[in-house]
Amino acid sequence: MRGGNYTRITDVWIEGLPGSEQTKMISFFILLAIYIIILIGNFLVIFLVASKSNLHSPMYFFLCGLSLSEIIFTTNLMPVLLNALLNGGTTMYLTACLAQYYICASLGVTECFLLAVMSFDRYMAICKPLHYASSMNLKSCLQLIICSWAGGFLSMLPTIFMMCKLDFCGPKVIDHFFCDLTPVLGLSCSDIFVVKTETTLCASSVTIFPLAFVIGTYVCIILAILRIRSFSGRLKAFSTCSSHLSVVCTYYGSLIILYVIPHQGLSSTNHKMLSLMYSVVTPLFNPIVYSLRNQEIQVGLKKMLTNIRKFNF
Repeated sequence: MRGGNYTRITDVWIEGLPGSEQTKMISFFILLAIYIIILIGNFLVIFLVASKSNLHSPMYFFLCGLSLSEIIFTTNLMPVLLNALLNGGTTMYLTACLAQYYICASLGVTECFLLAVMSFDRYMAICKPLHYASSMNLKSCLQLIICSWAGGFLSMLPTIFMMCKLDFCGPKVIDHFFCDLTPVLGLSCSDIFVVKTETTLCASSVTIFPLAFVIGTYVCIILAILRIRSFSGRLKAFSTCSSHLSVVCTYYGSLIILYVIPHQGLSSTNHKMLSLMYSVVTPLFNPIVYSLRNQEIQVGLKKMLTNIRKFNF
């Protein structure tokens, strides 16, 4: 703990993204449009899966869980970011700031688990087709989704408990567009070594183990696909997991760039841009990929649009 007298802070100032007023205003409208697209896209995926009986399969149930996590994740971040852009910064209570970090981190872990579960689903469908229906029934799918969400939020409880016990004495300014771990710990006047060590170990384990599982399942999937004799059969088998593989590469790629690769000497602005890619681009990318590369989603979307046109006329 720092020596001398100090005053505990109860609120923080989120600076948001850098730039002139004109740049911030342009960024505001661009990010607002992206936020709306993220909400519409992910809600649309959930609605289609819920309303179309041909989409009532494990892969789409897991996709709903992923879309829901993206909706909550972006809704946890975007209002603060948009408010900071509109007003040149925004104030948050310290408790709200810690809650925002906890939700962001927990949903990040949840998404790691869900992507691992989805890769297991593709593994069972391609490598163990005879056991797929019995193994991946509705009860099993619900259990896997619940465990992914529970695991995500429970795994971050030790971190947030330790952070809540820290003394925060300022400065009040967070040079970021949300309450990420490093800028929040920078406000503490307590010894943060234990917290940093715990978060490093936790982040490494909840990222590396699911990623290793995903890589292992896809090695098995690729080997199984290569054993298929016909080219059309190989193409059909690969198309069933290409969307998920694209999402995995995008999500883990941005996650590793942001939190695993050392950023010594990286400017605050560049770090914010990397965070923005992870926080905004990935949730936007997921529904687009599944819409463009999944024929069943496309068919369901076309039927829905046709029904809307018939209703209007």
